[in-house]
Amino acid sequence: VDAFQAWCGPCKTVVDLFRKIKNEVGSDLLYFAVAEVDSVDALEKYRGKCKPVFLCYAGGELVAVVRGVNAPLLRKTVLEQL
Repeated sequence: VDAFQAWCGPCKTVVDLFRKIKNEVGSDLLYFAVAEVDSVDALEKYRGKCKPVFLCYAGGELVAVVRGVNAPLLRKTVLEQL
């Protein structure tokens, strides 16, 4: 989940990265979503941050967090969680 604030918008630069990973692994286990933290009470603790935050969930539980746009770290984290 790309957790963003309305004033800065979702991180469009990583959409291609996630699309590439999804194509490479061909897994139905991988989904990418965006969520505006100002609209989701459960994401309240991410409000007021100017850095993008990427949340990895498995089985409904938060399993990893990546702060900032670091493509190699995002890729590594996603693949480890799969």
